[in-house]
Amino acid sequence: MAGTLYIVSTPIGNLEDISQRALRIFREVDVIACEDTRHTRKLLNHFGIDTRTISYHEHNEAERAIELCGILSAGQQVALASDAGTPLVNDPGFRIVNAAIDQGFNIVPIPGATAFVAALSASGLPSDQFLFAGFLPARANPRKAKLETLRALNATLIFYEAPHRIAATLRDARDVLGNRAAVVARELTKLHEEFLRGTLDELAEAFADPTRARGEIVVMISGTAARDESAHEPQQSSGASFVELMAQLQQAGLDEKAALKKAARELGLKRDEAYRLLVAQKNRRSR
Repeated sequence: MAGTLYIVSTPIGNLEDISQRALRIFREVDVIACEDTRHTRKLLNHFGIDTRTISYHEHNEAERAIELCGILSAGQQVALASDAGTPLVNDPGFRIVNAAIDQGFNIVPIPGATAFVAALSASGLPSDQFLFAGFLPARANPRKAKLETLRALNATLIFYEAPHRIAATLRDARDVLGNRAAVVARELTKLHEEFLRGTLDELAEAFADPTRARGEIVVMISGTAARDESAHEPQQSSGASFVELMAQLQQAGLDEKAALKKAARELGLKRDEAYRLLVAQKNRRSR
């Protein structure tokens, strides 16, 4: 029988975050393909696992994909692991997974830590819609061009960034996107874990000190609707503002809850944004 390829997530810092299932798979497979065998060996040694490892990284993935498919063809089991987090999420693995799919091998994900998901969950920024875009280009002009393509998205923008580029990236983001709310998370799950929250202007100033930028960094920036101050004012649609439409619907016999839902749908607003508009209008009336 053909073998199975397991996509195994590993901790992004704290070793306690590895799952019992991941440890079992590492013990049971015939070989573990990993970015850096020395790095993964430290993890395996910590848990007393002596499974054979081979390197699998961006520079050898073409030939390794062929080799690993040969191992699977022989009926052996293979685990794919990144240095940290979930394989293929801004890490190598795409070639082997697609080669395994093409050849009909069974592929099983073993879920676990992912840095950007952990960061988003504690950021305080909207998480119902988000875009993870990996690393932005290293040079300023391509970086600004990439940010420009994302400027109109009504979704939280998430990037990984290197410590030596974080200040420049925050300044470029402010210049292209405007002074939006943002969060920088660094050293997640590690001893010096830190979340810095503020505007892009404030965060750029905070990281102007090069000694502040250390470790693994996740940058999260609010989407266009959350940035736009006009989002807190009645929106216009077909000549009627949100508040005016609410009034019309209530005069037609709908209660406030039903009118809110219908007005949000007709104006293309999210329900929570429509609710904020309603609350803002009530607050203005009570002043």
